Amino acid sequence: MYAEIISIGDELLIGQTINSNAAWMGQELNKIGIDVYQVSTISDDKNHIVNALNDALKRTKLVLITGGLGPTRDDITKYTLAEYFNSPLVRNEKVYNQVEKMLKKRSIQMNDLNRKQADVPEKAHIFVNYAGTAPAMWFEVNKKVVISMPGVPYEMKEFMTEQILPSISRYFKTQVIIHRNILTYGTFEAKLAEILSGFEDQLPREIKLAYLPTDGVIKLRLSGRGDNKEKILKIIDREIDKLYKIIPKYIFGEQDDSLEKCIGVLLKSKNETLCTAESCTGGMIAHQITTVPGSSEFFIGSVIAYSNRIKEKELGVNSATLEKEGAVSRQVVEQMAEGVRERYDTVYSIATSGIAGPAGGTLEKPVGTVWIAVAGNNGTYSRKFIFGNNRINNIRRSTLAALNLLRQYITGGLEQL
Repeated sequence: MYAEIISIGDELLIGQTINSNAAWMGQELNKIGIDVYQVSTISDDKNHIVNALNDALKRTKLVLITGGLGPTRDDITKYTLAEYFNSPLVRNEKVYNQVEKMLKKRSIQMNDLNRKQADVPEKAHIFVNYAGTAPAMWFEVNKKVVISMPGVPYEMKEFMTEQILPSISRYFKTQVIIHRNILTYGTFEAKLAEILSGFEDQLPREIKLAYLPTDGVIKLRLSGRGDNKEKILKIIDREIDKLYKIIPKYIFGEQDDSLEKCIGVLLKSKNETLCTAESCTGGMIAHQITTVPGSSEFFIGSVIAYSNRIKEKELGVNSATLEKEGAVSRQVVEQMAEGVRERYDTVYSIATSGIAGPAGGTLEKPVGTVWIAVAGNNGTYSRKFIFGNNRINNIRRSTLAALNLLRQYITGGLEQL
């Protein structure tokens, strides 16, 4: 089954407010077996609302509208819907009492604009707002449903969670939709798709596979749809087991895992420690690691060795090596990793040195060239990466590459040293 979302508000169109409502609603609808067919963002204009609603009802049986239900003159959604459904406004005492109660609690004197919040279309089923003043409205026409809610995010979410989603589930018979995410790093989307071509060919008809890349991390989303939840879960589990056999070296986690979280789990399970020496990443690796709760158990510290002077003085990098090979080189980054590991007496260390850009590149070492090293009890391993021309992307991708290199080192996924 499909639904459409119509978001109303000039503030959304001019970029003053980000339309986070639609994304959240799409996620929650999907959990009860409803796919969002389209999201439309329109202005506070009667004709725009009518046209968007007409178009949506041609395509779907369920339309959800947010915005335009406030007490001020520019909030016209309720009046437009009342006219659209040929439904006069009537005073709803339950809504009125709730508005009065809420305003009194906030020590606000009720005025005519507040009272009009309780005037609702006669043909609508009304949901009382316990987080604000504007009620939500449910209209039915030709076995199709239109639901209008406030655009204030916390009010909309309370409506959806407590009243509207349960009502939708009762009204429409929907299939179960289940998503499982397998997180990978270390290869390109096209290469991964090539590796998994045979896997995709044999997928059961109930399961679909999507590739969702971000900064080098490729999320494999397995989506299952059907009437029997337990059956779908078993099928997805079976297909995930196959993925672990086909691409074990690329998988680092599931669902909302991150590389830094996986590193934390590995280090804490072994009671081992880590430090970093960062040049081009400027402390981003340390920052990501310390976002993990409990990172103080395994993360000791970092040296931001941005200049050659700090590389020499704090990490013991050889000045002759710097002069001969340059800061962005295998020799230097390995000395950085070994120097910081010795200084902080940790089991593992990570080091980075690169040209983040947009300037500073040469023919031999273009912008985006990054050397990353990891050091541990089994020696020091380094690898050269060439990313792109965008500075922020280069820092982010260097960080992820470094974390993944350490993950491979810890789990024995690197080549023999």
